[in-house]
Amino acid sequence: MRIGITCYPTYGGSGVVATELGLELAARGHDVHFISYAMPVRMTEASERIHFHEVEMLNYPLFDHPPYTLALATQMANVAVNESLDLLHVHYAIPHSVSAYLARAMLNPHKLPFVTTLHGTDITLVGIDRSYLPITRFSIEESNGVTTISEYLRQVTLREFEIRRPVEVIPNFVNCDVFQPADGRSRREEFAKQGEKVLVHLSNFRPVKRVPDVVEIFELVRKEIPAKLLMIGDGPDRTVAEWMVREKRLTPDVVFLGKQNQVQELLNSADVLLLPSNLESFGLAALEGMACGVPAVCSNVGGLPEVIRDGVEGYLVPPHDVKTMAARALDILTTPDRREQMGKAGRLRAISKFCSTKIIPLYEKLYARILDEK
Repeated sequence: MRIGITCYPTYGGSGVVATELGLELAARGHDVHFISYAMPVRMTEASERIHFHEVEMLNYPLFDHPPYTLALATQMANVAVNESLDLLHVHYAIPHSVSAYLARAMLNPHKLPFVTTLHGTDITLVGIDRSYLPITRFSIEESNGVTTISEYLRQVTLREFEIRRPVEVIPNFVNCDVFQPADGRSRREEFAKQGEKVLVHLSNFRPVKRVPDVVEIFELVRKEIPAKLLMIGDGPDRTVAEWMVREKRLTPDVVFLGKQNQVQELLNSADVLLLPSNLESFGLAALEGMACGVPAVCSNVGGLPEVIRDGVEGYLVPPHDVKTMAARALDILTTPDRREQMGKAGRLRAISKFCSTKIIPLYEKLYARILDEK
C-alpha cells in the first residue's frame, strides 16, 4: 500500500508513535509518505520506501498566523495525486483530520479515504474545548476509520463527543528488538558512579507531565540513597525544573539531556522510571521502559492502568502524591529482587501485548478493510 502519514513532528507521544508506525510499515514493504511542516521526530533519514513532503505556508501580512490547515490539505491532495496514495493516516485530530477531509473533498470523485488516530489531548484538552468541539466531532465522524490508543480514550471520545460511529482501540507499541534490556549496551557509567542508583524521566516537559513533581520525588529519594536523575526531553517546564534543581542544590545529581532520538540506551541506564503525570491516555514512556526491563512509578490515571499493573511491572500511585511515589521508588531501588522481578514482568508484558509485530498488523487490517469498503 501507499500510505500518507501526518503528525506533529514534535517531541510527544503522537509524533513518536506516528513516526515509528511509518518506519514499521516501510519495513513491511509499504510505501510511506510523511506530510508535515518539519521532519518527524525519530525519522533520521529517508529511504526508497520512506519519503518526506514538507508543508510550506504562506506568510502574508493579512494573516496573523499562516493558514496551516489549508496548506496541509493542499499538500495532502498534491501528494495523493502525485504518489498515487491509497489512503491517509492522520495522528491527532486538530487540525489534521480536518485537512484530510478537505483533501478528500478536493479529489472527488476519486475519494481519498483517511484514518484518524486520537492520541489524548486532541480529545481531552483541545477537542473538548467548546470552540473546537463541533469541528472535532465532525472530522471524527467523517473519517473512514477512527482509532484510539487506549480503552480509556475510546470511552472519553464516545462520551464527550457523542460519537455515533465505531471507534476501535489499537494501542501504542514498541519495537521489542530495539527496546530491550541492556546486555552491556547502556550508558550508565557516563552518569553514575558504582553503587549509585539511576532514575529517569522522559516526556515533552509540558505541565500535564508534572515535571516539578519529578524533582521533588528525586529529592526525597536522594536523601535516603546515592542516586542520579536523568531528565530526557524538553518543553515549557524545563526551566522550572532546572530552577528547582539549583534551589534544592541537586545540580551535581541531575542531568538534563534534552531531546533524544535514540532513548533506549538511556532507559537501559536506569533502575526506575518516573511518570507522575496529571493524565496519560496511554503512557508510551512507561511502555518503552517496560520493554527495556525498567520498572515504573506512575500516576494511576487515564490509560496507564492498561499498560502497567500495580505491584507487577511497577507501581501506580494517585497523582500529586509525591511522598508515596518516592517511597515506591525507594522500595524498588533498595530491593534488588523486586526490581529484577518487576523488570522481567515488564519485559514479558511488552512482548506479549505491545510489540510492533503484534500491533502493526492491526493497522494493516484496518487499512485493507477501508480500501475494500472504498
